Order: sequence, then C-alpha cells, then structure tokens
Amino acid sequence: MSIRVMLVDDQVLLRTGFRMVLAAQPDMEVVAEAGDGVEALEVLRATEVDVVLMDVRMPKLDGVETTRRICSEPDAPKVLILTTFDLDEYAFSGLKAGASGFMLKDVPPAELLGAIRSVHSGDAVVAPSTTRRLLDRFSPMLPSSGKEPEHKEVGRLTDREREVMMLVAQGLSNGEIAARLVLSEATVKTHVGRILTKLGLRDRVQVVVLAYETGLVRAGGGAG
Repeated sequence: MSIRVMLVDDQVLLRTGFRMVLAAQPDMEVVAEAGDGVEALEVLRATEVDVVLMDVRMPKLDGVETTRRICSEPDAPKVLILTTFDLDEYAFSGLKAGASGFMLKDVPPAELLGAIRSVHSGDAVVAPSTTRRLLDRFSPMLPSSGKEPEHKEVGRLTDREREVMMLVAQGLSNGEIAARLVLSEATVKTHVGRILTKLGLRDRVQVVVLAYETGLVRAGGGAG
C-alpha cells in the first residue's frame, strides 16, 4: 500500500516540486494539498492521510497551530515540519505541538523520501542529535524553556528508564545506548517504549523536547 502524503504550503511552486518528487516513487502518493492551515484541517476531515508535510508560515492558520490541532486527534497522521534555517524557532514549536520531526525545505530529495518512509514506519524523522542542535540554539530564547517544573510523570520512571531517557535526550541511538549501558538493543527499545508510554509522548524527538523543557538536559550539552 502506498504512503498517502499531504502537502501543506502556501507556495504553489514548492508544492509542485515536492509532488513531482513523490509521484516518481512507487510507494508514495500525494492524496491532498492545501495552501494554509484552515484548508488543511478541512481537507483532512474527508481524506485519509499517513504523513503531512507542513510549512510553518502560512496565512489564516500557521503550521504550528495546525500541527497541534492535527496531532490532538486520535489516529492522527504523522507531521513533518518544513523549515528554513531562519525559521528554526518555529520548528521547535512544531515539535512541541506534536510533529514527528522537521526537514529543511532545500533537503535533498533522497533525504526527504527517507524521512517520509521513516515517519510512516513509526520512527522519528530526525536524529535526536539534530533536534538537540536546534534546541541548543533556540531554547534560551523561549520563555518557558527550562523554567517549567519537572514533568510530574518523570518521577514514575525507574532509575534505568531515567538513565535511558537522559541518553536519548543527549542524542544517542538505541545501539549507542545499548553499548553505553551494556544492554541489548532490544532491551533499550523496550525501555524507550515504556518511557514514551509513561510520559505520554509520541516519539524520541518529544523525549528530547521534554528533557529541555524540564531542565533534565541543559542547552549546550549534558544533564541538568
């Protein structure tokens, strides 16, 4: 079955370019397009979509609020934020709103396609280390960042789960965490799954965001 993709961007030329790239793939299909967030929400009510490529700066309703509304629905499609270097602060807000990751608008086609497939399969779209670089840069500029009380559910984590969470937040892959803690990758994956469930998070990217918001990880590197 093809991956059903929706393109949300107010620039028709960009949507056309993405559509041409995706249409050439045997496992992907562009099933819907929208020029702003309001239109996107309307279209999604009548169209089954697996992955949404979401611009951030659009008229009527921006991509961050649109992402928040989409991700609040049950069985929501995965959302990839499309950003440029000068709009990364919006990507941060998009991750907080529930997006599974972000991509630069000038990303090479092969990386975009790989990201869509990864998100569709349930993986985070961007490496946590990439997300950390984003947060290192912008978290000090956000009033709430690092000043909120610790997430109340973090206290329910076992010592091992908290240890795994810290390593996820520092950008390590399951394999790297397994080597660091002398565990099997399967065991690490189980711990990550339990962490997501206990904290009510969608994926590893949101673990990184939460770690910054609660001060578990400081901008620039290590544990808080």
